[in-house]
Amino acid sequence: MAKSSISASAPDRLQRPAAEILHAEELARLAASDKDAPRPGGWRLTPRSVLRFILGDPSQDLPPKFVGTQSFIERCIVALATNRGLMLVGEPGTAKSYLSELLAAAISGDSTLIIQGSAGTTEDAIKYSWNYALLLAEGPTDRALVPAPLYRGMRDGQLVRFEEITRCPLEIQDTLLSILSDRVMAIPEREDAGRTLYAQLGFNVIATANTRDRGVNEMSAALKRRLNFETVQPIASLEDEMTLVQRESARLLQHAGIPLTVPADLTEILLTTFHELRTGKTGDEGKAMEPLSTVLSTAEAVSVAYAAGLHAYFYGGARITADHLMQSLLGSAIKDSPEDLKRLQHYFHHVVKPRKRGRWPEFYDAKKYLP
Repeated sequence: MAKSSISASAPDRLQRPAAEILHAEELARLAASDKDAPRPGGWRLTPRSVLRFILGDPSQDLPPKFVGTQSFIERCIVALATNRGLMLVGEPGTAKSYLSELLAAAISGDSTLIIQGSAGTTEDAIKYSWNYALLLAEGPTDRALVPAPLYRGMRDGQLVRFEEITRCPLEIQDTLLSILSDRVMAIPEREDAGRTLYAQLGFNVIATANTRDRGVNEMSAALKRRLNFETVQPIASLEDEMTLVQRESARLLQHAGIPLTVPADLTEILLTTFHELRTGKTGDEGKAMEPLSTVLSTAEAVSVAYAAGLHAYFYGGARITADHLMQSLLGSAIKDSPEDLKRLQHYFHHVVKPRKRGRWPEFYDAKKYLP
C-alpha cells in the first residue's frame, strides 16, 4: 500500500507549508484573543487581527511577514469585506501571491483554494466539472459533481485566490462577472434545488496580475468594475529589504536543516547589486547604466541567498563566501536576453571594481564565474 500524503500534523516534512500551517500557533493565539470581537461574517479573525498577523505586533510576539504600509494592508483587508473582489497588481516578485496567501490564511484559515491562470485554464478548472462515470450512472448528482476552487469557496464561505488572472483568455476571466455581482453560480446541468449555488458569508476573490503582462489579455471594463485594484510596490528601503531577505533565507536554511545564515555584509552586497541592476543607477554616485531585462526582485534575492547557503554547506566547508553568492546570482540575472551578460560584465568592471570597502573586492574577484 502506498504511503499516505504528509498532513498538516507534520509540517516539517513539507517542502513549503501553507501559511495557515506554518503560522498555525500565531493564528490560534489571535483567534483566541479576539473571539468575541465583531468581524465580517464568515471571517476567522477580526480585521484588526488580520492586520497584526501580516504586519506583526511586538507586543503579542508576532513577527512581520510582509513589508508594506499599514494603510495599504488596511485597504486590502477592507476590500475583502465588501461585495467586490481584490485585485493585486505589481511588478513580478513583489510578493503579490504571498500577500494573498497571508490574507486567505488569516481570514479563511485556508489559503489553498487557488486557480492558476494560464492560456490553458478552462472554466471547469475554475467552477466545477463532473465525474463522468457517476454522471452516466446517477445523473448530475452531488456525488457526480467535482467542485473546483470557486465552487468550494462559495459553498464554504472562503477566499479564493486567482493567480495571474490576465494570463487567462478574456472569456475565462469573465466567468467571474455574475459571481462577483450576484454571488450566485448557476449549474444548468441540474434541475433540482442544486441548480443554483449561493455564496456563503466569507466568500470573496483575491486576484493577482503582473504589470509586465499588461496587454496580454486585458481585463474587460465590466470585470474591472467588480474589483478593487491595489498596487503592490517594491520595497523602497534597503534596510527593510535586508531584514526580510535575511529572515526568510535563514528560515529556509533552518527548514532544510542547514546550520548557516548568510552574513549581513554579503546580504547588503546582494541587495545593492540587485537594486542597481534593476534601476540602472548606482546607489553611491547615482551614475546611470543600462539595467538588466531580468526582474531582480526581493523574492529572487531570497532564492539567491538560500542557494548560496546550500552551496556553501555542501561544497564550501560550511562558510558562505562571495563566490557562492556570485554563482547563485548568475542563475537569476542571466535569463532573458544575451545582452544581460554584457551588462553584468560592465557592472562588475565599472561599478564593483572601484569599491574597496568591506567585502566588495571579494565580490569583484568572484567575476571569474561570469561566462
